[in-house]
Parts: sequence; C-alpha cells; structure tokens
Amino acid sequence: MTQADDDGAVPGVPAGAVIGDSDSADSDGDGPPRALLIAALVLAVVAVGAVLAIAASRRTAAPPVAIAAVPAPQAQAPECRALMDTLPDRLGPYRRATTAEPTPEGTAAWRGSGGAAEPVILRCGLDRPAEFVVGSPIQMVDQVGWFRLEDADSQRSTWLCVDRPVYLALTLPADSGPSPIQTMSGVIERTMPAIPVRPGKP
Repeated sequence: MTQADDDGAVPGVPAGAVIGDSDSADSDGDGPPRALLIAALVLAVVAVGAVLAIAASRRTAAPPVAIAAVPAPQAQAPECRALMDTLPDRLGPYRRATTAEPTPEGTAAWRGSGGAAEPVILRCGLDRPAEFVVGSPIQMVDQVGWFRLEDADSQRSTWLCVDRPVYLALTLPADSGPSPIQTMSGVIERTMPAIPVRPGKP
C-alpha cells in the first residue's frame, strides 16, 4: 500500500476533490437556466393567444349594412342633419354599424351582437307614405307619434315618425323589443319640434 493509500486518498482522484452524485452535477450544469425556460413558455402562450384572438375577430367581423335607396327629398334638411349628428352609438342591444357605400343620405344602421340578426335602419327626410291617411292609428312613444307601415316581410316592421317637420322611418327586426324605438324617440324629441300630424286623404 502506498503513502497516498495510507493517508485515506482514493486512488485516481486528486487530493481535496469532492466526491458526490455525478448525475446531480450534470443536471445542474447542462441545458438553459430555468428562468429562460419559463420566459420562453410564457411567450409561446401569449403568441398562441394572439393568434386565436385574431382568428376569432376575423370570424365574427360582420360586413357593412347595405341600405336600399328610397325617395327622401328632405334628407338634407336641417332637421335631418341635426338628427344625424346626435344619433347614439346604441339602440338597446343594437350597436351602430358601418354601412355599405354608397350610403343613402340621411340613413344609419345598428346591428345586434354577432352581426347575424337583421339590422335596425333609420331613414330621415322621406315622403309621406300613401298609407298614412286621415284616421290612421298613431302610437305615442315618449311624446313622439309613430305610424306603423304594413310590411309583407314578417321578420321586420317599419315605423314612421309623423309629428315632426320631416318624416322618419325606423325599420326594426321582429324580435328587437321596445328599446330601439324608445331610444330613438328620445333623440327625436330632443332634436326636432313637434308639429300637428299631416295625414293624406283616404
């Protein structure tokens, strides 16, 4: 036995070296730091979330509302301009929507959530409809008089405001509820003076 053996040193290992678990030492020294791995994982999750959000927005984006042009000789009247300048962003559950070009003068649209339902459409400055004659029933909503126009489409109804200096029409989906016409009545009452109704002859 050599002197080194007598001193208690392990053959082949330098004096003073620490003998331990070699696997543990390797795991501490190999691969990237734990903080870097966590940061990379967080970035990956954020990137996936951004992609999913963009994809969802593209799926739910609704096309502009196309509004058919109808005769509206007073669409540029001061009353219509004042009304258009004060239209709300919401009519009950409906939000103001973009409209397809060319958009008829004096018109606006609101669309429900998801964009799939029929929109609410406002037209200002219309001619007096032939159906509005003496004896026609008028419904008052917040001090504003409305006459319902007959519409063959059961999925919607059109109401004509008849007691203001210009005629306005509000076309509503069948399931719109009272909020849109109540909100619009409030806007009309604040922007246009009331006048006596002017029905045609039967």
